[in-house]
Amino acid sequence: MSKVRVRFAPSPTGPLHIGGVRTALFNYLFAKQNGGDMILRIEDTDQQRFVPGAEQYIVEALTWAGIKFDEGTHVGGPFQPYRQSERKDMYREFADQLLESNHAYYAFDTAEELDAMREKLKAGGMAPQYDAVSRMSMVNSLTLSEDEVKRRLEAGDPYVIRIKLPRKEEVRFHDLIRGWVVVQTAAMDDKVLFKSDGMPTYHLANVVDDYKMKITHVIRGEEWLPSAPLHVMLYKYLGWEEHMPSFAHLPLILKPDGNGKLSKRDGDRLGFPVFALEWKDPATGEISSGYREKGYEPEAVINMLALLGWHTSDNREIFNMDELIALFSIEKISKNGAKFDPEKAKGFNHQHLMLKDNRELAQDIMPQIQALGFDSSMEYLTEIVGLVKEKVTFKNEIPERCAYFFKAPTEYDAQVIAKKWNAQVAGFLNEFADKLSEMSSNSVIEVETFFKSEAQAQNINPGSLMQPLRVCLSGEAGGPPLFEMLVLIGVEESAKRIKQAVNAIATTA
Repeated sequence: MSKVRVRFAPSPTGPLHIGGVRTALFNYLFAKQNGGDMILRIEDTDQQRFVPGAEQYIVEALTWAGIKFDEGTHVGGPFQPYRQSERKDMYREFADQLLESNHAYYAFDTAEELDAMREKLKAGGMAPQYDAVSRMSMVNSLTLSEDEVKRRLEAGDPYVIRIKLPRKEEVRFHDLIRGWVVVQTAAMDDKVLFKSDGMPTYHLANVVDDYKMKITHVIRGEEWLPSAPLHVMLYKYLGWEEHMPSFAHLPLILKPDGNGKLSKRDGDRLGFPVFALEWKDPATGEISSGYREKGYEPEAVINMLALLGWHTSDNREIFNMDELIALFSIEKISKNGAKFDPEKAKGFNHQHLMLKDNRELAQDIMPQIQALGFDSSMEYLTEIVGLVKEKVTFKNEIPERCAYFFKAPTEYDAQVIAKKWNAQVAGFLNEFADKLSEMSSNSVIEVETFFKSEAQAQNINPGSLMQPLRVCLSGEAGGPPLFEMLVLIGVEESAKRIKQAVNAIATTA
């Protein structure tokens, strides 16, 4: 068997949708599991839709996501160039080959003539397509004389080259996800393969490049399934059937309600990103949010995308990239669309945040801590992260959530004060603070045991004192484990805060 070679081939027409990232991911997982190569090819034959900066954005987004390429525009390789606009000189050869073998023809129709043909077919209740029937009433090399065709070409008349499909033929191919796909050529268009500006269309260019680059598997989105029969015919007409790659068409990523394909509008409407990275439209200046800038971990985004249409036998949900590579199989990809759940995406991020090294997270957020005016050692911040990360969804929430580790609170949760604060609580905490300041221990167990024994000695339920103590230390009703927080703040500083809080609450009560 040939070495597995897959490609991700986006067009630089704008930001990379998370559906595109998932397509790249599934290609990457399949290639790496099979010891194969992953290629990035930029399909920029449609120069009218080219957007400046889009290619660089695509590379940056995939790099952030942890998807690595063996060959591509940014890393080179034996089949370069990997940008179709730089390969355009080679495509004409294959368009001419199709013309010579009578599998393609010149078409000189104007836009007005094409519109008139489509309107006429629609009025007659027929499909408005340029096919084996309608082409015989159009302006092309099948209906014009050889001399007229030659005259038009020499005169520089605009033309396109269209594939010449048979009127009645069955096209069959096996899809690794969907099984056998059968389409009749009567339902297919004579698609344009080459334009008079010297550029091929996607259909010709992608087939030629896949053949030239020895691609063994084409794993792409479901939206390309209708084009697959045409590509099969091109492999046949170019004499490359034995080298035709295996196809796998991935299911759509659906809106959260399951009705239709997930779009940018859904993200704007419901408040979640649909792009990997933030994107600023160079034409309008409009900014679209990205997962990176929202604070998502790339591992969490990859994990979330992997489970949109794929699953393991045991329905496990949390994976790193190496585990995904080991477990991935095309056979377990669903044919049906997968609903996107923005809340579940947040859940994945929390789970991956919990798995991350505390020191690594501390290094990531240290600039934010310093920007807030807090002076912290890396060791202290690492300890804080270990306590606080369980309570957040994103790491960029940690700095604001941990401010009380650096400065004593000046405000105290009003609901806790109203419900649980009284003279007995204040008296106990005041006495506890006096004794706490004299303790030399920094053991969480010893401090907690001492606190509870003091409460029991005064016939007070320790549980009734926990929230008031927390509010004295942090000002908040909830947070990380109480006594771990106290010890990290320090017994002396904690005692000082308790005294300060008792006095402040007494003044305002």
